[in-house]
Amino acid sequence: MNDNVIIDVKNIKKHYNNGIIKALDGIDAQVHNGEVVVVIGPSGSGKSTFLRCLNLLEMPTDGTITFEGHDITDPKANINIHRQKMGMVFQHFNLFPHMTVIKNMTLAPIKLLGISPKEAEKRAMELLTRVNLADRANAYPSQLSGGQKQRIAIVRALCMNPDVMLFDEPTSALDPEMVGEVLDVMKQLATEGMTMVVVTHEMGFAREVGDRVIFMADGKIVEESNPESIFTNPSEERTKNFLAKVL
Repeated sequence: MNDNVIIDVKNIKKHYNNGIIKALDGIDAQVHNGEVVVVIGPSGSGKSTFLRCLNLLEMPTDGTITFEGHDITDPKANINIHRQKMGMVFQHFNLFPHMTVIKNMTLAPIKLLGISPKEAEKRAMELLTRVNLADRANAYPSQLSGGQKQRIAIVRALCMNPDVMLFDEPTSALDPEMVGEVLDVMKQLATEGMTMVVVTHEMGFAREVGDRVIFMADGKIVEESNPESIFTNPSEERTKNFLAKVL
């Protein structure tokens, strides 16, 4: 395996109802270290299922996923160890409502990584400062806007010092005026060399920040290329039809 490949997906399938529903139907993909891979496609195409398979939040029906040289689909693999190296940001923030922002951010590093509370808090404050939310450290999630919650969700994942960040439509639950502030944080991460896999409907982001764009439909990868090729000269009819509707 190429040393530069951080995630290697081979023939991943995810079937429901005894194979009647094929959410994923034989996916092959690689993610390289420091690369931003953006996954686009119509609703129901399998994008989120694909992303959730990468850290086994969805268990594939078939196929293998190798992460940093380890086959994490092997039943003997300790998936919790590998998940610590994969930050995940969902549509709906998933913050603990009864905890302050700083407690939300320090809980996992203290419990899972064994970092001291003082060190965890220092790291959390540095990250909050980066996203201009240091003044909200002692606020509760209910006191934050949607955009603020999502920025907190991103830096909470970063507190674990992950090697890869997975984003599952991180802006789709936000009001339009809050989308930009979240995308700005993601752009900053990309410029710093964070390896990212992003499922999104934000075509501008895909075009500007993606190193590679994967277009999915009907549980398959229909086309993948650099953003310029996908957006200006797609080779597949299915891709052309989709982009004609969204651009």
